[in-house]
Amino acid sequence: MRGVTSDSSATAGSPTREPAVAVRPAVSASGAAFRYGSNPPALSDVTLDVVPGEALAVIGPNGAGKSTFILGLLGLTTLAGGELRVLDRSPAAARTAVGYVPQTAGLDPEFPVTLDQVVMMGRYRKLGWRWPGRADRAAVHAALDRVGLTEHHRTRFGRLSGGQQQRGLLARALVSSPRLLVLDEPFNGLDQTSRDTLLDIVRELKAEGVAFVISTHDLDLARAVCDSVLLVNGVQVAAGPRDDVLTLDNLERVFAGHQVELDEHTVVVPPHDGHA
Repeated sequence: MRGVTSDSSATAGSPTREPAVAVRPAVSASGAAFRYGSNPPALSDVTLDVVPGEALAVIGPNGAGKSTFILGLLGLTTLAGGELRVLDRSPAAARTAVGYVPQTAGLDPEFPVTLDQVVMMGRYRKLGWRWPGRADRAAVHAALDRVGLTEHHRTRFGRLSGGQQQRGLLARALVSSPRLLVLDEPFNGLDQTSRDTLLDIVRELKAEGVAFVISTHDLDLARAVCDSVLLVNGVQVAAGPRDDVLTLDNLERVFAGHQVELDEHTVVVPPHDGHA
């Protein structure tokens, strides 16, 4: 695990140093393998750390194990081998401190639920058996303000644009003040304005110490806001600092059988269609 250590050999007369505090990873995996039920592992050999304030991009072709890893962080797939800690706990025990933004809302656009009601769903674990109170409504208002949707709080969710819906789902994840945000293809189909807004929000939250794991096929996104990259194709192909991992050689290994071009600005990979 990565951390910060201090030098205890201060000399006489020198300024006293405050001992550095070790930074515990938000996600720590060592040889982790994930499977669904009793099936063979869908993804194996994952070893990495994600510390607070960092974002990890998870990249690979369709069926490579990106969503498997995302669901593993939420305790929704079986850990078939190795170790995985989320916020220094098991994934299942950490779920109340993890925010999740899926690819799609999974809501019928005609279902009569408003944006603020969708966001309030993110408070359900805190609510238990009680009705939402003043603190819960204030948290919803703050989350909507954070994503720039306050004026739409009474709008039926299904009538919002795709970008607005995605920001609404992010607000739902933010409403419980998570320490880790897990995003599954959050930028699919967004216009440039919505994309830029989401990128700005990710940067702001990283500066506040929130960690991110972002499944994506968009390598420009990885370059824009992610500090590290996990490349997968059934197994971990490479993991580490973004610029060390996003090389032509690694991308050709991951996207074997597809044309991959790389220059200092652009990466071209196969189009994405659905969950991986």
